[in-house]
Amino acid sequence: MHAQSAVLDEIQRRVLWLSTSIIHHANRVRPNESGLKVGGHQASCASISTIMTALWFTTLTRDDRVSVKPHAGPVWHAINHLLGDLDEAHLTTLRQYGGLQSYPSRTKDPVPADYSTGSVGIGATAPIWGAVARRYVDTVLRPVGGGRQYSLVGDAELDEGAVWEAVVDPEVKHLGEIVWIIDLNRQSLDRVVPDIAAGRIESMFEAAGWQVITVRWGRLLEELFARPGGGHLRDRIVAMSNPEYQRLLRCDADELRERLPGTGDGAEALRELIAGLDDETLLAAIRNLGGHDIPTLLDAFARIDDTRPTAVIAYTIKGHGLPSSGHPQNHSALLSQEEYEELARQHGQDPTAPWTRFEEGTEAGDLVARAAERLRRPEFPRAAEPALTLDLGRAHRGTSSTQAALGRALMDLSRQSPETARRVVTVSPDVSSTTNLGGWVNKVGAWSASQAPNWFADDRETILHWNESAHGQHMELGIAETNLVGLLGELGATWSRWGEPLYPIGVLYDPFVNRALEPWTFGMYAGGQSILVGTPSGVTLAPEGGAHQSITTPSTGIEVPGLLAYEPAFAQDLEWVLLHAISRLGRPDGSSSYLRLSTRGIDQSLAAVPEDPAARARRREQAVAGGYLLRAAEDPQVTLVGMGAMLPEVLAAADRLEQQGTPVDVVCLTSPGLVFRALQASRRSGVTAENGWILDQVFPASRARPMVTVLDGHPHSLSFLATINRVDHIALGVSEFGQSGDIADVHRHHGIDADAIVRAALDAARR
Repeated sequence: MHAQSAVLDEIQRRVLWLSTSIIHHANRVRPNESGLKVGGHQASCASISTIMTALWFTTLTRDDRVSVKPHAGPVWHAINHLLGDLDEAHLTTLRQYGGLQSYPSRTKDPVPADYSTGSVGIGATAPIWGAVARRYVDTVLRPVGGGRQYSLVGDAELDEGAVWEAVVDPEVKHLGEIVWIIDLNRQSLDRVVPDIAAGRIESMFEAAGWQVITVRWGRLLEELFARPGGGHLRDRIVAMSNPEYQRLLRCDADELRERLPGTGDGAEALRELIAGLDDETLLAAIRNLGGHDIPTLLDAFARIDDTRPTAVIAYTIKGHGLPSSGHPQNHSALLSQEEYEELARQHGQDPTAPWTRFEEGTEAGDLVARAAERLRRPEFPRAAEPALTLDLGRAHRGTSSTQAALGRALMDLSRQSPETARRVVTVSPDVSSTTNLGGWVNKVGAWSASQAPNWFADDRETILHWNESAHGQHMELGIAETNLVGLLGELGATWSRWGEPLYPIGVLYDPFVNRALEPWTFGMYAGGQSILVGTPSGVTLAPEGGAHQSITTPSTGIEVPGLLAYEPAFAQDLEWVLLHAISRLGRPDGSSSYLRLSTRGIDQSLAAVPEDPAARARRREQAVAGGYLLRAAEDPQVTLVGMGAMLPEVLAAADRLEQQGTPVDVVCLTSPGLVFRALQASRRSGVTAENGWILDQVFPASRARPMVTVLDGHPHSLSFLATINRVDHIALGVSEFGQSGDIADVHRHHGIDADAIVRAALDAARR
């Protein structure tokens, strides 16, 4: 037996008491004026309290990071309270406005979590990408220390496909600092899981190259297994279904003596074994799983092999130590006041003053104090920010797409501003070459935790040179968008972890932005700042057909909080907004950006970029703020607003309308989201938008005319523009699944070709 076992068990009981009390106070004590359910998960907390006690008070170091399963947030708060990091005043504020968050949060809790959790599967995998980010900073910028990356995962969370996308990524098997501890309580929200298939889970981790440590039985059960008839006891427990086992947890001693032996060949020997046990021992034995036995857990932690990822699968009981123990509907069950007072009596606590810490000089108090000192983290000074350039000065001529311009801009940045480019890291899910990153990858190389030879380095026909090392600046993942944005989020959080900002840029096909949106926005909520590039976009990728044509992504930039989103039409606009997006990364007041790009080649002379330096600077400011007036008629009758790849059609329609005697203004919109925010701010008293001036620059009341908006996406995305000056409006866009064909055919099919724009403008002018 470990010498500290009794002391740790005392601490575990206090952690259980405090976590239960935090939830109890929020639901039973704090006034609830609205009557809305507050909620909390006492049973889920009880399931993992022993694991977390053993981990925090014996094993964790200051360099380690932990992702806590969402419903165990109160256990984490209880531990922070015992360590002296969380004041008693916070413990009464769970799920209260401005109080402790429902789930651990890096940005909203008074003690920032290492990883925000709450969205199933995303918090579990975050430490994998955190490990990659730490290694990247350590090898490319400067050493920032080591440490393990722990994930405390509920077994039901393993149903989430994103978990396995991350586990099986080829790079992950090299990350020995990854440790997952799986709280295998065999219950989900609604029921006891009929077949949790622990063996299958073990084999899946093993197949991915992970070490698997299964913590199944506690010391009491192991001792009983060694007695005469003990083998039958083991066989009986192993063979029974999860629901039957959970039902035994609800039995008193007499009923347990009747049910446990069953009817098999070993039933009689099993009856004899348990006949020699007193009631207390029998009831304790059926609950003596490894995840609730501290010495067993510590032995498992000591076996972790840091040369490869590890999965510790710990058998537990949901609600362990509470009256709701093992009940199939205990997920959100709350103790009654009477049950809470009985729990207080069992733990020697005062239910009216529950927030007690351990006194100095006691064994528990001393152990907690040592843990607090061991876990105290150093301050990482913030690295000096490189001077960020705003304009690379390239003259964009000929025909180019914004997708091609992205690769050129990164190459120009590496030559003109190497200190900025040194912090750029690009990430792609196997689409680097098809999204024009080939030149960049050839120049900076691919990053890998394990160096591999490039067997095609001497092949003259190989254009993309895949040179892997720990100093490359491009990361290639498998085809899994959730992995991509998970890694982006952690690369974009290095400024807050180690004081070293990175500028992560992820590139994927625009139709899959919505697939990646939920984990990406969760990463933003957790403080990760990155740039996501969706390309190619829209139906302008005509031959690909509906399967690869994105329609709804333009509204993403309007609807995601705090996101800068751009859809530039010209290479010069792309360069400017990319540099601006980079300038917003890696800082306390920073933000993420989404760039929606196209493969369509456009004549760059249509951009009419001013040659005068002051006028050029003004155009850049407008492009970054949301848009600019590309053409101004002397007496316009209609305003045409175009975005992205649709500018050639818009300008062609403008020429034809001018020839017919219908002069028009042409606005090139670069960011509907920024214009929308400026409009919203202008209509709220006392609120000033950062770029509020853009409304008067691009949509002045003096030039208010009927409006036609055109984009390669859903038309509603730009409909709000007509409300700026309350003008008549016709919205053109794509509102049905796409078709294959060439650009002219597809644009004609969706009514976004020059003919359709001319007709709409004439109709608008007549109104």
